[in-house]
Amino acid sequence: MLHDPAQLDLMFQALADPGRRRMVERLSRGPASVSELAEPLDMSLSAVMQHLHLLETSGLVVSEKIGRVRTCRIEPKALGDVERWISERRRSWEGRLDRLGDFLAETAPGEEKGGKT
Repeated sequence: MLHDPAQLDLMFQALADPGRRRMVERLSRGPASVSELAEPLDMSLSAVMQHLHLLETSGLVVSEKIGRVRTCRIEPKALGDVERWISERRRSWEGRLDRLGDFLAETAPGEEKGGKT
């Protein structure tokens, strides 16, 4: 599990914005330059850079500048941390709902155990 709640908060904050999610979706297909990321978005290059800064701060994206081109790529470990956190919550709730279903099946009026009437 991710041990730094503040970092997890940053990741979810970064993923909360539709434009940043589109950038992450694009980067999931492979590295891209900032201009490639900006092309389909209806925002200025400056705004794209601000969004990328938050994605980098959250740890979801890393970038490097070679010459005049900044290339970004996804950070799989960070996405794995988010996925693990969500999976743990899902497993917990699925277990609770399964127990509730069992309880309701056992205590349903007019039914015997095993679901036969």
